[in-house]
Amino acid sequence: QVQLVESGGGLVQPGGSLRLSCAASGFTLDDYAIGWFRQAPGKEREGLSCISSSDLSTYYADSVKGRFTISRDNAKNTVYLQMNSLKPEDTAVYYCEAPRRRRCPVEDGRLHHYNMDYWGKGTLVTVSS
Repeated sequence: QVQLVESGGGLVQPGGSLRLSCAASGFTLDDYAIGWFRQAPGKEREGLSCISSSDLSTYYADSVKGRFTISRDNAKNTVYLQMNSLKPEDTAVYYCEAPRRRRCPVEDGRLHHYNMDYWGKGTLVTVSS
């Protein structure tokens, strides 16, 4: 059974940092690209970042470029999202998601939830003073 479990969310002050983790089970992580999405109340799910398993190429949405960094540790079957310089508008539930392919399914310059096949239940990130 394929499972993705996010952790590492919490309350952080503006300007602070958090590192999210996505632990995979039921499949070998290095066979799949992994992406991070977020969804704020009343808003659509937004694709933030993705890392391919084939060549470790990465994608970042403009909203997080330069502040967030995605990485993967295939030995631990885990993908990370390091988030720096957090802003109140980063407050959302964060999800890791996987397509059944090795390369990130970037379409029209964006990462879309409808191109993903597996996702976790999410972890809440709140940026507030």
